[in-house]
Amino acid sequence: METITLVLLCVAAFAAGFVDAIVGGGGLIQTPAALILLPHYAVSSVIGSLKIPAFCGTSSAAYQYIKKVTVKWRLLLLMAVLAFVSAFAGSQVLTMVSNDFMKPLLLVILIALAIYTFLKKDFGQRKEQVAISPRTIVIRAAIISCIVGFYDGFIGPGTGSFFVVGFISLLGMDFLQASTNAKLVNLATNFGSICLFLLKGKIIWMIALPMAASNALGGWVGAKLALNKGNGFIRIFFLVVVIGTLIRFAYDIFIKK
Repeated sequence: METITLVLLCVAAFAAGFVDAIVGGGGLIQTPAALILLPHYAVSSVIGSLKIPAFCGTSSAAYQYIKKVTVKWRLLLLMAVLAFVSAFAGSQVLTMVSNDFMKPLLLVILIALAIYTFLKKDFGQRKEQVAISPRTIVIRAAIISCIVGFYDGFIGPGTGSFFVVGFISLLGMDFLQASTNAKLVNLATNFGSICLFLLKGKIIWMIALPMAASNALGGWVGAKLALNKGNGFIRIFFLVVVIGTLIRFAYDIFIKK
């Protein structure tokens, strides 16, 4: 492999880790870059290899968040287990059917989400919390984990953003809390994928390891910035990532053949 190719992959991994640490969506940078720069490798090997840097970057960011943000660990464990199982199920279904039919629906959802977040200035900001019963929180958390976890295994792009939206809308979290929990639950879905690709021998370690270091560094920098800047900064980044995901799906639907 040419040195310049590896350098470009590491730059993409750093950028992905940085963006993903703030609000999710790093895969929108890392995955297309790797597929373009590594055309002679099997797609499954490229995707499998990218799970290592994704996991490392998310771990780095999550560590920074949990030092500053309170986490309800019992609830998180439930969400992580359900997300792990759901992501595995989503990947299994993906082996049997195409996910292309869902992209038009997701395009509409993302447009609505971008408009709503832009117009509702207090979305995900710190405010008086509406009382939610523990039972309702558990039920809602389980629903979010199953649906978004399945989506991660079945399609993938924007998973972190969907977790953030669910945690804010249904669990009453602010952006910092939602980002923290999204990172930790995302670790479970990434770990499930890594286990699968390890068993199938699909990971290209000479790519995965340097990209993992770059992604972890990007995750550390992004998390530090998000914690220092707060919810308003994360909201802006969230809008950028949602619009980026929207453009990605629009390209897949209307341009890509």
